[in-house]
Amino acid sequence: MIQIGGTRVVMEEQSVNERVKNFRSVPFGYNAEEAIAEAQRCIQCIHGPCEKLCPVHMDIKAMIREIVAGNFKKAFFIAKKDNAIPAITGRVCPQEEQCEGVCPFSLTCNGINIGKLEAFVADWAMNNGVKEGFHIEEKPEKVAVIGSGPAGISCAVDLRKYGYKVTMFEALHKAGGVLQYGIPAFRLPKDIVDYEISYLTEVGVEVKLNHIVGQNIMFNELRKKFGAVFIGTGAGAPQFLGIEGERLKGLYSANEFLFRTNLMKAYKFPEYDTPIVCGNTIGVIGAGNVAMDVARCAIRLGAKDVYILYRRTKKEAPARDEELQHAIEEKLKFIELVNPTRVLGNEDGWVTGIELLKMKLGEPDKSGRPRPIKIEGSEFTMKLDTVVEALGSKPNRLFLDQTPELETTRWGTFKVDENLMTNIEGVVAGGDAIRGNATVILALGDGRKAAESIHNYILRRRK
Repeated sequence: MIQIGGTRVVMEEQSVNERVKNFRSVPFGYNAEEAIAEAQRCIQCIHGPCEKLCPVHMDIKAMIREIVAGNFKKAFFIAKKDNAIPAITGRVCPQEEQCEGVCPFSLTCNGINIGKLEAFVADWAMNNGVKEGFHIEEKPEKVAVIGSGPAGISCAVDLRKYGYKVTMFEALHKAGGVLQYGIPAFRLPKDIVDYEISYLTEVGVEVKLNHIVGQNIMFNELRKKFGAVFIGTGAGAPQFLGIEGERLKGLYSANEFLFRTNLMKAYKFPEYDTPIVCGNTIGVIGAGNVAMDVARCAIRLGAKDVYILYRRTKKEAPARDEELQHAIEEKLKFIELVNPTRVLGNEDGWVTGIELLKMKLGEPDKSGRPRPIKIEGSEFTMKLDTVVEALGSKPNRLFLDQTPELETTRWGTFKVDENLMTNIEGVVAGGDAIRGNATVILALGDGRKAAESIHNYILRRRK
């Protein structure tokens, strides 16, 4: 029986007591019966607001129609047509701010669980050996893609669909960028990441790992060898507060903490020889998705008390609703309305605590959130064994320093025009390299737009 509207089909999850002891996926995912029941809630809006707000403009209504009919293979092909990595975006995309957020049912109950339906059809295809097939009419031009994160992946796939020969250069030993090192396995299982990325080689993208552009191969050398270049180097350089004590042992940037935990498998020490200092009491500065990821990793690494230190309140936290809810369930402690002023240490150079200044909320700032205001003379200290700063990141200086000819903004991101073209002809950029910290789905949208821009550039060059 079709249940239009109604209540969202609840997805089963690991119990809190169990999941804090492992790095396995927290949600179990829909089974076929649950996916069909959830898809049946969709009223197939005439104007399709969910599709309009999707950065890659997936044909969401058509995907859902096929799920209702039990045509999971066709639903997968519909998702894959516009999205190179649906099993990933279905898990990490902020749907509540995009497609699900404009669903009519979001006003009275939960919107259609579009992300989980997307992940379901992608997982079904993976488990059943279903592959997207398309004919490629090979063209002579070659394009270089720098970076194998979400922007690079979508750009490379679309360029192959246009028929161009694509070579991808990745600095690390595994492709995937932030998908590999930045998002914990309990949110994004690494076998899913590896499977989705294997699609690159399936469609004929040549992936060169351990290749740092600016060291192993120079940028100008790429420009000579390739007809066009896409820069998707992301934003892997951490930001710091610039306060006293940031050089103490036991203080990490979120980037390093997650890099060691995820890509270098510190949580499997000593099976993987990647130690990480994770004391009993940890303070995580910030309240975005990255801060929640760090804090939830720390719980799983054995920390007894994990504190989120935030200058606003939970209500203003930029983390996804699902991330915030999971963090609260896992007993993370929020210290609201505080701002760090210095990190405390002992004679041996190890973190022992942090000094915080109390804050109050004022009028809204440019972000629309109340501006945090210092309460002078309200300093107090907390004992901590480890401190992690999750304050956002910026483009990596290693690549920027080797390419001074590329124009950048004062934030270190690349300047691009409306077609994502940089100041150098034939060089296009996208993703976090132009946005700073953004989302996976926005990077995918940039990659698609960049591929179209490169295609048009090459066509103009032919004339």
